[in-house]
Amino acid sequence: MRLTRLLHRLLPDNGEVAGLLALMLLTEARRDARTGDDGLPVPLPQQDRSRWDQSLIAEGAALITETLSRTRQLGPYQIQAAIAAVHDEARRVEDTDWPQILALYELLEQVAPNPMATLGRSVAVAMVHGPDAGLDIVTRLETDDRMACHHRLHSVRAHLLEMAGRRQEARASYRTAARYATSLPERRYLDAQTAKITDTPTPFGLRST
Repeated sequence: MRLTRLLHRLLPDNGEVAGLLALMLLTEARRDARTGDDGLPVPLPQQDRSRWDQSLIAEGAALITETLSRTRQLGPYQIQAAIAAVHDEARRVEDTDWPQILALYELLEQVAPNPMATLGRSVAVAMVHGPDAGLDIVTRLETDDRMACHHRLHSVRAHLLEMAGRRQEARASYRTAARYATSLPERRYLDAQTAKITDTPTPFGLRST
């Protein structure tokens, strides 16, 4: 962030530099809540939002708002920062403006198409239109060689299946995600999610951190 602040001072009119700085600020704001005492990732909806750094959120949100108001051509950092701002400004997970996030992901795919943006859109689609709609997007992504063996694809698929009540399939997708995970904390988290799934439905939790 220090280097990006310096770059922003040198290039104050560069929208993507401002977007990158805003994205860093809004992401760093959640750092203390992102990992539990056991070292495992804490999903975004389950994070203690009282531990989020409100000064960083205010700074990042103000920066991206000002940048978007004057930028003629949007870049991917600006759009990602806007998505992060929508998440961070929601006081409760149920206050999250998912239609706005979905619109931003659709714009991100137009500006900088890539499978990770599509995966993010699949979650937003599920939250707005239901899990089956999100799963349709994930299924299409499974044919992309860049994503087929990526743990995040299978992790999102597992969450959407769990959201849809398809618990046996969700358990299998969690196992696949754990197998592909390269981070030990991620693998331990995914193994724990696999073990937690029973035949009794549980609340859906989005695993973005």
